[in-house]
Amino acid sequence: MQSLTQEIQSFSRTRLRKQCTRVTSLSGRRIIETWKGSTITVVEDSAPTEKMLGYVPDTSWDLQVGVVKPFLLLGSQDAAHDFNTLRKHKVSHVLNVAFGVENVFPDLFIYKTVSILDQPDADLLLHVQDCCDFIQQAHTEKGVVLVHCNTGVSRAPSVGIAYLMSCDGRSFDDALSLVRSARPASSPNPGFLDQLKSFRTETAANASKP
Repeated sequence: MQSLTQEIQSFSRTRLRKQCTRVTSLSGRRIIETWKGSTITVVEDSAPTEKMLGYVPDTSWDLQVGVVKPFLLLGSQDAAHDFNTLRKHKVSHVLNVAFGVENVFPDLFIYKTVSILDQPDADLLLHVQDCCDFIQQAHTEKGVVLVHCNTGVSRAPSVGIAYLMSCDGRSFDDALSLVRSARPASSPNPGFLDQLKSFRTETAANASKP
């Protein structure tokens, strides 16, 4: 039986087995990385798509717009970037609460960007007043505002819920139900839900003050 020292001394790279790793990039490109010793070879993976498991990029556009109130719409960045969709819904104002998403028609619509990270520990309530003021401004000007984030699932619906609670006097449950009815894909992250529930408590407390 060899000692550990003898095994290390007798080690040879030529005895290493070939290792293959299949990699799928964010763009959907598939490659095979083959390692032999310290050498790596990269080739395109020719396996048919239907035989591959794992990440499948979604290249379809989400142009669904949820109508919460006649002047308050919710959607994804796709809807915000599609001129025909904006015109179809008579949008005049766009509230961009995504992070790193540009406003593509600055000369045609009134924009406001409030960058919010879609993370449970992000401070949503820090931005609520700013967002609600802009939505109320659009309403006062008899306009229509589209609130959007990246996918229209967490941040935009959360802002919509906060507006309904703050400016429409709705309870958290009622606001959540209305937003989900308008845009079924709505699913604020758990941290945002907890903050909105506490926001309900704060709003109720302030309303009861003389």
